[in-house]
Formats: sequence, structure tokens, C-alpha cells
Amino acid sequence: MDVILGLTTKDAVIVATSMAAVRGVSILKADDDKTRIVAPHTLVAYTGEAGDTVQFAEYVQANIQLHGIRNETELSPPAITSFVRSELAKSLRSRKPYQVNILIGGYDTATETPYLYWVDYLASRAQVPYAAHGYAAYYTLSLLDRWYKTDLSLEEGMKIMEMCVTELRTRLPIDFKGIQIKIIDRDGVRTA
Repeated sequence: MDVILGLTTKDAVIVATSMAAVRGVSILKADDDKTRIVAPHTLVAYTGEAGDTVQFAEYVQANIQLHGIRNETELSPPAITSFVRSELAKSLRSRKPYQVNILIGGYDTATETPYLYWVDYLASRAQVPYAAHGYAAYYTLSLLDRWYKTDLSLEEGMKIMEMCVTELRTRLPIDFKGIQIKIIDRDGVRTA
């Protein structure tokens, strides 16, 4: 029942997540943050089984920070995504695999390039211009197909994201308690 959306503009990545923590038909929490900042310019948004998502996100966050401390460098979004995919692949071959779907949005300050990666629980990974996980994919991918273009400005990207949120509010038969939008650009991660 989670909503996770991502969209790449020419100089930023926009990530939107629902704020409701839902179990079946019950809303357990109305202000849940389904994201983790794993590096100064990289954000992980996650959906899946409640325990798995938080545990895996914290594991990734701690290991990326440890790497940064040991090597005195920030990993690029492609490197972080490779690590995440590798850890999900290892988990998949264990007795207790993580049931986590992830969007990784980041901005590489060295190349001044925004990145958005789609990663699923089977450790499939793809760099994409826009993406969705959860029920959001059924309702918003057609809008993103229609309105996305490679040279979007941040303002145009926010308008497309608002169209997606309006579509979800109109057609999704659940109350997701609002949408939290975060922007990742050369200045880091911030809430819109």
C-alpha cells in the first residue's frame, strides 16, 4: 500500500513517498518517513515488509557512512546502487531474504549528473528517468510516460509530480496520509 515515486530533471532528482504506515486495512502511523539519506547527495526510498525495509535501509546507511569515514570520500550514486544491489543479491540467496523495493536518487557532484535507480527485491537494477514502486506504478507511470522529457527543469518536474499526486488522490482507494517530497541536487537532500 506504499507509494514511492521518482523523477529525474536536468539538474536534480525528485522523490515522493506516502506518509502512512499501513498494515492490511489499518493505518499504524500517519507521519512515516520511507526514506534514508545514505550520503550527503544520495537518498534511498523504500517499500516492502515493515521490518525488512527499516533494517535494510539502516544497514545500507551505516555501511555507506562507514566507507566514507574509512576512505574519506563520498561514494557516487552508481557505486551506492551497486552496493545495494549486491547486498540484496546476497540476501536473496540466504534463508531470510529482504522483501524490499528501492528507489535510489542521487546527484554526482564530480560529474554534475543526477541519477535515479530502480531496484526490486530480486536485486534487479536499472537506471531510469522516472520510476514508481507499489500501487503508485499502476496509476502514475502513464502520466510520467506522457509528460516526461529529458531537459525538465525542477519546476516542471514538480508540476509533473503534483499531477501524479493528484491522480493518486483521485483514483487510489486508500488514504496514504499525504505525500512527502524530497529533492536531491548539488546542494544535497532537502524536503520540498
